[in-house]
Amino acid sequence: MASSVSMFEKVSVFTQDPPGANGSREGEERDKTQDQQAGKRCLVLLDSRALDRECLARTLINHGLGMDVVAFGSIDEWREKKSVQSSVGAVLLNIGARKLSEISVEISKLSSEFRPVPVVVLSDSDEIAQILRVLESGARGYIPTSVGVEVCIEAIGLAIAGGTFVPASSILAVRHLIETGKQEPAPLAGMFTLRQAEVVQALRKGKANKIIAYELNLRESTVKVHIRNIMKKLKATNRTEVAYKLNDLFSGDHSYS
Repeated sequence: MASSVSMFEKVSVFTQDPPGANGSREGEERDKTQDQQAGKRCLVLLDSRALDRECLARTLINHGLGMDVVAFGSIDEWREKKSVQSSVGAVLLNIGARKLSEISVEISKLSSEFRPVPVVVLSDSDEIAQILRVLESGARGYIPTSVGVEVCIEAIGLAIAGGTFVPASSILAVRHLIETGKQEPAPLAGMFTLRQAEVVQALRKGKANKIIAYELNLRESTVKVHIRNIMKKLKATNRTEVAYKLNDLFSGDHSYS
């Protein structure tokens, strides 16, 4: 990643023994630069996918993050380089499509190791259940990849300021449960996630994928993934069969596992 590499190169240059008569002056410049580096905060970006983390790091910097970004594939890689880095202002862990069951321990360890520095999680999922579990694991923010880079930067800033960011779309998805105090209809309980349940309701109304994506603030590709998972759970082979089985399910005549 360009920014972190350039920072490491700068440190390397100023820690060399300067030759010639200007050694004293260059030594002073070296000390001054090292003091500036020591007082400057950086964002530690952790993502096992090289291309994703490099692109994200460049994007955050180009959109005015306001601090250096040092990107690594793992926490172990960061530990090897931390002696030549600025002080850490925040940690952004990109878990992609991984489920919380795979990385909950990692989040807990990161939150404990970096405390009081905030750890913020970036994920492809916006399921409210996963968001809550991430926050319970010690994270100080949860950013779905469906938001724009400006929102991502604001979320990081909020975490640094002591706040906690959660996506409004996920909160709004369960607003009706809070307002009415009722649970999802019995046929949905235990079978579908909250997002899948919303897609199910849209499918029952015959809505197209684009309309579902717009109304639920999702990408169309994400809607397709939800529909595939719904089809698997209903053991259906196409949308028509899904609609038929859903109507049958809601009528209470049958149950599908």
